[in-house]
Amino acid sequence: YQRLSNLMREQQLHTVCEEARCPNIGDCWNRGTATFMILGDICTRSCGFCAVTTGRPKTLDTGEPKRVGLAVQRMDLRHAVITSVNRDDVPDGGAALFAETIRWVRRLSPRTTVEVLIPDFMGDESALTTVMAAQPEILNHNTETVPRLYPRVRPKAHYERSLELLSRAKASMPDGRTKSGVMVGLGETRDELLAVFTDLSQRKVDIL
Repeated sequence: YQRLSNLMREQQLHTVCEEARCPNIGDCWNRGTATFMILGDICTRSCGFCAVTTGRPKTLDTGEPKRVGLAVQRMDLRHAVITSVNRDDVPDGGAALFAETIRWVRRLSPRTTVEVLIPDFMGDESALTTVMAAQPEILNHNTETVPRLYPRVRPKAHYERSLELLSRAKASMPDGRTKSGVMVGLGETRDELLAVFTDLSQRKVDIL
């Protein structure tokens, strides 16, 4: 745990483990694994389930992708998971930095597989294309909850927009894997969950 903590401070990196106050951080970090969070530590959205700070972010750090790559190399990861805050304040939502981060991981750790958990980029197709061009092994985008609960849980997101992103991602990498996640316990019903699972299946999402 202390080794990872020192590494993140040394490389000036953020993790969703810390910023979102994940209760499992002790277990994961003791096992030598963490989820990198790029594009800064301030999010432009205020989802009801998330503890990441909301506000006006700083300018993008163009040196961050290389530092993530160095950290992945130092941690000797077989699989690297990289997520981000939402950056609705920049034209491409941070897509170019996502792609550059994937390329740096590949450059320094060619045997490491890469999973990116991306925001919806406000439905910008060109932003998604930028990320997909870097060819992550897994493209992850969470629907998070059922459509009825979006106004409370994800007030700045749209369920159909998330589904469309997953469809486009699969179409652009038919041999790659797409992934999505859903929280339970927020007041959704069993039938609503099954409807989301069906929607994801129809978009050919590989992993739930």
